[in-house]
Amino acid sequence: MKRTSIMAALLIAAGSSHAQLQPGEIAFTAFNADEDGFAIVALSAIAPFSALYFTDNEWSGGAAGSGGFNSGEGTYAWVTGAAGIAAGTVVRFSDIDGAARAASVGTFGQVLSGLPGFAASGDSVFAYSGASAAQPAVMLAAVSTDGFAGSTLAGSGLEVGVNAVSVQAGADFAEYGGARSGLATFGAYATRIADAGHWISQPSGDFAALTPDLTPFTVAAVPEPETYALLATGLGLIGLRIQQRRRREADKRVAIASGALAR
Repeated sequence: MKRTSIMAALLIAAGSSHAQLQPGEIAFTAFNADEDGFAIVALSAIAPFSALYFTDNEWSGGAAGSGGFNSGEGTYAWVTGAAGIAAGTVVRFSDIDGAARAASVGTFGQVLSGLPGFAASGDSVFAYSGASAAQPAVMLAAVSTDGFAGSTLAGSGLEVGVNAVSVQAGADFAEYGGARSGLATFGAYATRIADAGHWISQPSGDFAALTPDLTPFTVAAVPEPETYALLATGLGLIGLRIQQRRRREADKRVAIASGALAR
């Protein structure tokens, strides 16, 4: 079966119902205009055979479901695969303008429309879900190296600093360089990733061979309920022993005082 036929079959399979991702539940973590690639992190678990779309067309305005993109630039489909994707996983999309186009997880092999590739002078990439690439239902995330020129985020559900990031204008390579561990929830990383101050941008040079950081994001361990129960029991025993010691000391003082009075 040809690759395009495989992708079409996967997109049909992805039409089955499952929990729909919301804005900020994925985030871009890298952009490479020289290699023509990017990376995202799942900030929520992504169900098996989920279909997501990416485009560097400009958003023409309006809410997802009623608004749309202009045309001419690349639009791509990605299907996550049978295993789904755990929260914290970083996925790389490489060589999107070449025959070796691929994702580190799932299936990413077909250009649905437009010319593939990013502009070295600056570009914007959007991630979204919907019944098809032409019917955006939920705008999920965005990254821009041109200040979202030609796009309006109004009504899209995306906001710079919240679930979209605008990094250094014209950057050949840009990547999130902030914390990937220690926060209490995966969702707490969203605003950090959306803050351009946490990104490292390379304004010029040849970065075609530079690969993004695929280190997973992790959250701080939360004690199990049994741990809290053991802690409470331990504190209770300590408190009981302190009370018993105080009672013995009080009894001893009373006995000493009684003896002194008897003499």
